[in-house]
Amino acid sequence: MELVVALAIGILTASGIWLLLRPRTFQVITGLSLISYAVNLFIFAMGRLRVNAPPVLRHPGVGEPGLYADPLPQALVLTAIVIGFAMTALFLVVLLASRGLTGTDHVDGREQR
Repeated sequence: MELVVALAIGILTASGIWLLLRPRTFQVITGLSLISYAVNLFIFAMGRLRVNAPPVLRHPGVGEPGLYADPLPQALVLTAIVIGFAMTALFLVVLLASRGLTGTDHVDGREQR
């Protein structure tokens, strides 16, 4: 399972960086979103990847802490997802305003000829 998560993080990061280097603003926004998904997946993986494990200790001081999932990265990722959606919406509004003002969606504001 760790290999699949590591490959997913790597593919999302590589795709996001490739899209960041593209000349169109929509591709740049998509690249930023992919990189944020990769970071969220990385933070989520830092909290131990456990299947069917309770997220918190049921009885304080009892049990092995290594058998439980860490709830802090889960809360951080949930917050980051909400913030990421808001930032993507803001980027899209700025993209539409910029395209309306300049007539192009190129990053530098002018078309390649």
